[in-house]
Amino acid sequence: MAEKPPLDILMCAPRGFCAGVDRAIRIVELALARYGAPVYVRHEIVHNRFVVESLKAEGAVFVEELDEIADRSRPVIFSAHGVPKSVPAAAADLRLLALDATCPLVTKVHREAEIHHKHGRHVLLIGHHGHPEVIGTMGQLPEGTVTLVTSTADAETVTPPEGPLAYTTQTTLSLDDTAEIVSVLTRRFPEIVAPHKQDICYATTNRQEAVKAVAPRVEAMIVVGAPNSSNSQRLREVAERAGCPRSVLLQRAADLDLDAFAGLSRIAVTAGASAPEVLVEEVIEAFATRWDVRVRPVPTAEETVAFNLPRELREVAATSQSKLVRQSRTGGAG
Repeated sequence: MAEKPPLDILMCAPRGFCAGVDRAIRIVELALARYGAPVYVRHEIVHNRFVVESLKAEGAVFVEELDEIADRSRPVIFSAHGVPKSVPAAAADLRLLALDATCPLVTKVHREAEIHHKHGRHVLLIGHHGHPEVIGTMGQLPEGTVTLVTSTADAETVTPPEGPLAYTTQTTLSLDDTAEIVSVLTRRFPEIVAPHKQDICYATTNRQEAVKAVAPRVEAMIVVGAPNSSNSQRLREVAERAGCPRSVLLQRAADLDLDAFAGLSRIAVTAGASAPEVLVEEVIEAFATRWDVRVRPVPTAEETVAFNLPRELREVAATSQSKLVRQSRTGGAG
């Protein structure tokens, strides 16, 4: 048997699940434990097919709109991305038991936007058109009081109404892209009010910084994550900008073209905030079939953030275990 060529794999850390994703998945699992199946979830709880399919197997039913819910005696859960105010109002009208899995850091952006509106400021929201988080944030305020800014070109041409301005951002953006957009807005509108604290969340920041630290040292970067995951797409872009010759986003090992990595001796692996560690392990195992793999963690930050669960689920949480969350604990700091 031919000897396998060596391959160093640098493991970015932090990577994978963040506290908001942990919390959202736990809410679905705990709702199933307390109320039994089915439990309805509006939109993907997080943007990861493996997570969604795993929760479906446990009894979760995913819908896009509340009127798709067949049995209105069952609970409905709002996804981690947040929802417009009209959605909880509609759930109340339908007398649905609603559980909110919105990431608390997204809720913080919602509250900021409301405060700006209360003070008479028009809000410029930096984000991606059509993303559920953007739809949810814009839906906190009356129509016409928020303007979406998607790029530096938008920032150069946006014409908000006369009067005070403020800006907020989607939590999963590229740090560098957002800084460029903010620079344009503050140049054009010197009195614009900034967030008290950066809206891009700690997990997005930490994962991008980890990629920046590793990308110049490797020949390729693999980002494990879904194509509709904003934070995963940003990791791929960050790796390229940081000097990595090749950056690939894939959902799991089955999507991996090993032939494309022939001749390489050092690569890196990271994972988006909604990708469980088991999918990272799959990728490592796939490389090990062709290479003599040496895995080297590269920790750049330690994460200790945790968020409270909804009051309705705290008692059952004391005795219930989460397989998905437990599988991803190793991604946090190395």
